[in-house]
Amino acid sequence: MKLKEIVKKLKLKVLTAQDQLDVKVSGGYTSDLLSDVMANSKEGNLWVTLQTHQNIIAVAKLKDLAGIIIVNSREPDEDTLKKAEEEGVPLLVSENTAYKISGKLYALISSEE
Repeated sequence: MKLKEIVKKLKLKVLTAQDQLDVKVSGGYTSDLLSDVMANSKEGNLWVTLQTHQNIIAVAKLKDLAGIIIVNSREPDEDTLKKAEEEGVPLLVSENTAYKISGKLYALISSEE
């Protein structure tokens, strides 16, 4: 499933990299621990987290993730937004909790298989 379809179906707010929404999402990964995401996420995953600091961009780029969903309507600071735009990493925001958005994301992606 393409990221732009997920954005529409989950009613996500796109903060950065609007031009990068045509990527295929291979799955999801939910964690707030950066080392865990680095060790266990897969290329093309959509990362669900409450973290908003700049280091999330470095991890997403390193792992070639499809994007990052920030939960609980949290908003990253300007430095994080700038870095995400520079690196072409889609930052998305959901008002849902990590539990709820992860379940919705799983249902969407598994329905495509």
